[in-house]
Amino acid sequence: MVLPADSHVHSEWSWDALDGSMERTCARAVDMGLPAIAFTEHADYTTWTITASDFDQRFQPLLTPDETLTPPRLDVNGYLESVQRCREQFPDLRVMSGLELGEPHWHSDVVAKLLDAGNFDRVLGSLHSLPIDHQFCEMPELYRRLPAAEVVRKYLLELPNLIVSCDIFSVLAHIDYPVRYWPTQAGPYDPNAFQDEFRHALRALADTSRALEINTQVPLHAEIVRWWQEEGGAAITFGSDAHDPTRLARGFAEAAELVEAHGFRRGRHPYDLWTR
Repeated sequence: MVLPADSHVHSEWSWDALDGSMERTCARAVDMGLPAIAFTEHADYTTWTITASDFDQRFQPLLTPDETLTPPRLDVNGYLESVQRCREQFPDLRVMSGLELGEPHWHSDVVAKLLDAGNFDRVLGSLHSLPIDHQFCEMPELYRRLPAAEVVRKYLLELPNLIVSCDIFSVLAHIDYPVRYWPTQAGPYDPNAFQDEFRHALRALADTSRALEINTQVPLHAEIVRWWQEEGGAAITFGSDAHDPTRLARGFAEAAELVEAHGFRRGRHPYDLWTR
């Protein structure tokens, strides 16, 4: 089976990919027979309130004494030069440029300037944090402050705001992002408990004719793919969200089978979106 393109990959140019390497990731893609890859580096502008123990200790230099973290800015020129070097070094691999925009609807001016600075092949829109108590918190901190089900509902209800108020991304990344941090003490996670909220977000995305990412860092429940189809979703991408080369395209064979079972098919080119 020819694997789909991995359209959500991070390298050393993402501030949180401490073990990332664009060159080694490309070499692994070639070894795997992966046809195409998009390096969608982080562009985050939200300052988060975090608990230091939630993050790799190597991030300590980024933390302030009051436990806030402002992600470093992406070196666009250095990143694009690296992409070009990899295109020349790996001519049989389609190497795409890209961005993962964190909360772009809250940072429209600076995000617009970033997009003007380069020609990016694939742009993802992401939601990593939510406001609470006049602060912005990532998922682990939110689960400490709120009941687990409330965190997921708040997340899913913010997604339509992101989608409707921001048209500069083409793919919505990891719609089930909170599931990565779902606390064990909350019991088994069941997406059906949040069906209305998922469908609302999926309908908003489908109405804009954009694509839904099948992010394989945590296997996506089949119900969400079915709801995407039923709400009118017409396009899908696949993303491993790899932050180091060893995680490239993990779970893609299973994800492709799931998507095909719901009527989505690959395009003419390996980097095309999968459509119905």
